[in-house]
Amino acid sequence: MTLLYKADPERGQAWRRLFQEQAPDIEFRQWPEVGNADEVRYLACWQPPQDLAQRFPNLEVLFATSAGVDQFDLSLLPADLPVVRMLDPGIVAGMVEYATLMVLALHRQLPLYLDQQAAGRWQEHALVTANNRRVGVLGLGQIGQAVLERLATFGFQLSGWSRSPHELPGVRCHAGPEQLPAFLADCEILICLLPLTPETRGILDAELFAALPRGASLINLGRGAQLVEADLLAALDSGQLSQAVLDVVEPEPPAADHPFWQHPRIWLTPHVGAMTVPETAFTVLLDNIRHHQRGEPMRGLVDRQRGY
Repeated sequence: MTLLYKADPERGQAWRRLFQEQAPDIEFRQWPEVGNADEVRYLACWQPPQDLAQRFPNLEVLFATSAGVDQFDLSLLPADLPVVRMLDPGIVAGMVEYATLMVLALHRQLPLYLDQQAAGRWQEHALVTANNRRVGVLGLGQIGQAVLERLATFGFQLSGWSRSPHELPGVRCHAGPEQLPAFLADCEILICLLPLTPETRGILDAELFAALPRGASLINLGRGAQLVEADLLAALDSGQLSQAVLDVVEPEPPAADHPFWQHPRIWLTPHVGAMTVPETAFTVLLDNIRHHQRGEPMRGLVDRQRGY
């Protein structure tokens, strides 16, 4: 039984060690050292190679090394090939940390105080307590729910929106396009955690920004293609938005002369909200392999129609 790994080569060495120590019955190979391609049953990758069916005729499962699979062109993959996204608890923990860090920074007006420091100005501003700050999350999957659970410990007023209805303790939940405006009107800090699908591509646009309270802030931890960049710049310049925190852009990295680099109201980080950590992801991946070997359902199986 052979697994081929095609992603970050440094982390590949950690994956190799874990398979050797805990699953010696599974041969681990690292791209580009494929060996006999007919022996490859599992492929774990960030981006699959072209001509997947021809290259690996006996491939049984394609595992993404990420929580999302929008980097895959699902239409080019064999229709009967199971695609499984990574449910690494380390990814969830990392996203919760990042979202909490940025929400607290925006809540406590850190951008304003950093501007004052740069200008040599010592001035205090009224403190808004957490129970008077309204925070909303776009996307109520595993990560969105974990972020809301952590933010609840600070006492924020919380709301969430998703395509399908949810019920979460302490969260005002909204669902479907018809409830999106009401959700947005209640968000002083908006966190995007949506998967990238045809429906969510370009969702962060002028219409959405206009539905937020004036002076709201955006944290995008979804995908860069969900953001209409010109609309964001216009919203920031008009004061409709006061701050944007972007961990994802399209493409990555942005060009050297891209306005995001120097914009005074944008914080830009290089897609570091979370990373797949072999030590935490291995158990999940191996568990799914064992489930597949026993003919049992795998966790994180992608619905081709929904795209996640």
